[in-house]
Amino acid sequence: MNIVVYPGTFDPITNGHTDLVERAARMFDHIILAVADNPKKKPTLDIETRVDLANEVLGHLHNVEIVGFSNLLADFVKEKNANIILRGLRAVSDFEYEFQLANMNRVLAPNVESMFLTPAEHYSYISSTLVREIAALNGDISKFVHPAVAKALKEKA
Repeated sequence: MNIVVYPGTFDPITNGHTDLVERAARMFDHIILAVADNPKKKPTLDIETRVDLANEVLGHLHNVEIVGFSNLLADFVKEKNANIILRGLRAVSDFEYEFQLANMNRVLAPNVESMFLTPAEHYSYISSTLVREIAALNGDISKFVHPAVAKALKEKA
């Protein structure tokens, strides 16, 4: 059985993230969306809110589990008996960083493979950072995120 971990801060989870998870859910037995508690990134939404929103957005997918984590990704993957790390690539600019992460994870967890998916073209420009910035300036983010996410960001502003 292939168990896939899709890690990220998901601050917030966007339609691009959802697209990747929905496609991965058709390809793999079990997907774990691993919401990172990464205080260095100074997330807008706390980890509990991010986990709750991911559950609401992805609740229709029966082979997807949402879990918060705060340890080293390689250790988390081993704890979950996963054999694949899934990462998204939006543009060529993402590749160098993701390539470096994949190689580091290969050293830390040699039995785990990194796989990359690209979002659908109409989501390729969406990033959590841009969504947060637009929301902070009271812009319309409804085209980029689930309504529950838009509401949570509006309440946070």
